[in-house]
Amino acid sequence: MDLQTRKLNFIRDFLKLESEKAISHLEKLLQKETISDSEIKPMSTKEFQKRINQSTKDSKSGKLIENNKLISQIDKWI
Repeated sequence: MDLQTRKLNFIRDFLKLESEKAISHLEKLLQKETISDSEIKPMSTKEFQKRINQSTKDSKSGKLIENNKLISQIDKWI
């Protein structure tokens, strides 16, 4: 199946959706996939170091979540 046919099939299936949650999820996915490289700015060394320091602080204060718990929470979003 060529790309154009796949797009048309997707549009047809999308128009049949009744789930607000599913539409919201697809909107977010589309927005994420269409971010252009020009919108992504490299981080300065100072900002990078600031984020490392904040992450270290969060880790020491117990503000982290285990990856399996995070995945479980994300699964509930979909």
